[in-house]
Amino acid sequence: MTPTDVDGAGVQRPGELVISGCTVLVHDDQGAVGFEEDAAVVVRDGTVAEVTRAEAVAGRVAGEWIDGRGQVALPGLINCHTHAPMVALRGLAEDLPVEEWFNDVVWPVESNLSEKDVELGARLACAEMIRGGVTCFADHYFAMDAVARVVAECGMRALLGEAFFSSQGPQGRERSLEFALRHHGGAGGRITTCLAPHAPYTVDDGDLAATAGLAREHGLPVHLHAAENRDQTETSLARHGVTPVEVLERTGILDTEVLIAHGTGIVERDLPVLERAGGRVAVASAPRGYMKFAWPGTTPVRALRELGIPVGLATDGAASNNSLDVWESMALTSLVQKSAEGDPRWLTSRQALHHATLQSAEAVGLGDSIGSIAPGRRADIVLVDLTGPHTQPVHDLAATLVHSARASDVRTTIVDGRVLMRDRELLTIDVPAVVRELGERLPALVERGHGRRIQDYDT
Repeated sequence: MTPTDVDGAGVQRPGELVISGCTVLVHDDQGAVGFEEDAAVVVRDGTVAEVTRAEAVAGRVAGEWIDGRGQVALPGLINCHTHAPMVALRGLAEDLPVEEWFNDVVWPVESNLSEKDVELGARLACAEMIRGGVTCFADHYFAMDAVARVVAECGMRALLGEAFFSSQGPQGRERSLEFALRHHGGAGGRITTCLAPHAPYTVDDGDLAATAGLAREHGLPVHLHAAENRDQTETSLARHGVTPVEVLERTGILDTEVLIAHGTGIVERDLPVLERAGGRVAVASAPRGYMKFAWPGTTPVRALRELGIPVGLATDGAASNNSLDVWESMALTSLVQKSAEGDPRWLTSRQALHHATLQSAEAVGLGDSIGSIAPGRRADIVLVDLTGPHTQPVHDLAATLVHSARASDVRTTIVDGRVLMRDRELLTIDVPAVVRELGERLPALVERGHGRRIQDYDT
């Protein structure tokens, strides 16, 4: 669709992006999800300027014009916890319990990692996420300078943290801080950073307390794994007399802004602890991996939401999940929660969309700037094509989006007003070149005969 040369006021607008004729997912004053049909979104300088009727922009000139008929405009999806470079290990460690997965395959292989391996893995992961409508991700890994470069080049948004273990000595914690300070606000503001201790079972109390002090001193959030499963909680109680969540409280981590990955081992005694932390805590849930590892529970989303704790959607790394598909995480979250609670009325499709949008934005510390399509918000937007046979007819749009739509239905992905994918064509990453170069490096990367591990899993 090509507009005329000037708009109704006779003013050319070369810096504008207009998406017209679509249905827009919106939030009301209480954050509840709704939809506006035959709408238009006007973007200026990377920010949503207007959400209006399509007829209101008819004839307007813009630098870019996207015909959104038959499509739904959603806030870009957010992957609230992943290890993006681990796509290089996708399918390498299958059908194993978690301790063998770590000790026999993943941690021996990760001892081979070079910065180039991390860069190529991150580039492939970003391509996968852009194609799936993910505009922002929270990454927790090693050699994160390489990931920051990829984010800057490909146009995504990210919360990045350099992971560390206590076994690395104080240098690990120092590198995490140096990375966070060096890259915060990078890529034109699209990169935010955090401190990233791995977990209470690999980072001792002294390092956690020091991390909490650094986080408060520098105004940085903390992103870590905690209470990942029930075994970890029971082992912590047997060895130390406290749960992993209680460890976070006594070391001061819960006095900072903290994003907890997984939390399927959160137990009843942890809930008052988390409540005392007030609005500082968020949890990221990645249900596919929990089922794959045959963990007996899942993230207690209902209990956390009753405490006002946002729960964001995540995939974890592709080495355990095999996918960075947040659409799948959204559908599974709804289904698994129904099963866990024994209640088909929880978690509804609209609730799942709320987790995928505003709550995920809050979880990564960006609740004031992304997560909804509204004036003043950053223009992180995806267009989803619902004309396929698997999404028709549409009786309940929220249910169609959560339970019928797929990542492959995303047609266009926009971050900060920049189109990163148009009509399924990636514009910022050369996937064949990445796959070719990564393939050449895989034999050395997956070698496990050297007897090394970056860490031991013992919970």
